[in-house]
Amino acid sequence: MSETASPTVAALVVAAGRGSRFGGAQPKQYARLGGRPVLHGTLAAFAAHPAVAAVRAVIHPDDRELYETAAAGLAVLPPVSGGASRQESVRLGLESLAEAAPSRVLIHDGARPFVSAGIIDRVLAALDDAPGAIAAVPVTDTLKREADGRIDGTLPRAGLWQAQTPQGFRYRDILAAHRAALADGMGATLTDDAAVAEHAGLAVTLVEGSSDNLKITTADDLKRAERLIGAGLPEFRSGSGFDVHRFGPGDHVMLCGVTLPHGQGLIGHSDADVGLHALTDAILGALALGDIGSHFPPSDPQWRGVDSGRFLSHACRLLAERGGRLVNADVTLICERPKVGPHRAAMAARIAALCGVAAERISVKATTTEGLGFTGRREGIAAQATVSICLPGSA
Repeated sequence: MSETASPTVAALVVAAGRGSRFGGAQPKQYARLGGRPVLHGTLAAFAAHPAVAAVRAVIHPDDRELYETAAAGLAVLPPVSGGASRQESVRLGLESLAEAAPSRVLIHDGARPFVSAGIIDRVLAALDDAPGAIAAVPVTDTLKREADGRIDGTLPRAGLWQAQTPQGFRYRDILAAHRAALADGMGATLTDDAAVAEHAGLAVTLVEGSSDNLKITTADDLKRAERLIGAGLPEFRSGSGFDVHRFGPGDHVMLCGVTLPHGQGLIGHSDADVGLHALTDAILGALALGDIGSHFPPSDPQWRGVDSGRFLSHACRLLAERGGRLVNADVTLICERPKVGPHRAAMAARIAALCGVAAERISVKATTTEGLGFTGRREGIAAQATVSICLPGSA
């Protein structure tokens, strides 16, 4: 795989610090923000991004219980323990990804929960042309140099930027750079990963960050973050759907967009694809936009025999118009026949294509009712679906 052709992206969230400037009984990344630990929002932002294939946190070994609470409900890799310095923690996190060997890695502060999808997109896009890229904002305040409590000079601010995270790199390059810094004894002098990259001679590009992408360092920062919650924190929702169609004359059934040969067909106004119908209802439900029948009335002849993929595409379009994205979908087909197992991968791929997400975010599975009920009597097929979506925070 080339560096620019659909690279595998991993996010490394650094959360091993003790946060001495924050105060309080526990590190800042576990302080409550909007009812959840700060770290939960940080992990969730990367877990929800469609380009990020894996998310891993680097934590202090004493914080495992706090971490489990913060990561509850999120599809992230098990954490790894950090070291005595931030640089050592990052290196240990990078080493832990060696077997997976992602093409690119995003390194982000655990106490920076307001990172937006746009910032992540910009950092990743910059890696097409450079081995490193960081989010940053230009310095706008006048800078003063201090000596003994007094001003010792004014520094020109032209060309000065304040570094943020994520800081993105081609994985092999930044791992080699951290190993080289360790060998050179530079652990205490390089304060961020861009500095490690610079020390190794790697070019690092600046991309636009945001003033809202703040790092929570002090108690005052937490208060500011609380004020930003309504304007910046992504909103996560879930939805569920259920559908049933009975068997009738035919020689195939449509399930999750795939044609399966069968001695009977499913009866319905459209192509009677119970899997796509349940999934469409789940997305509409998460958006609080009614059900499939309210958008595509069965009394309307234009929907007779239509491909149910159109229904799912419509629901996904409504989601995109809200600035949202599908985080994952889980579809369960309930039937005795036909056998679903040989077709699961094709079904997941078809749903992924309709929704515009990676197939790894789609689960399709099947079960029976052990001969009980209408599905057990092979009178029809049922399906249920559950989805998670991510919407931008309200302005």
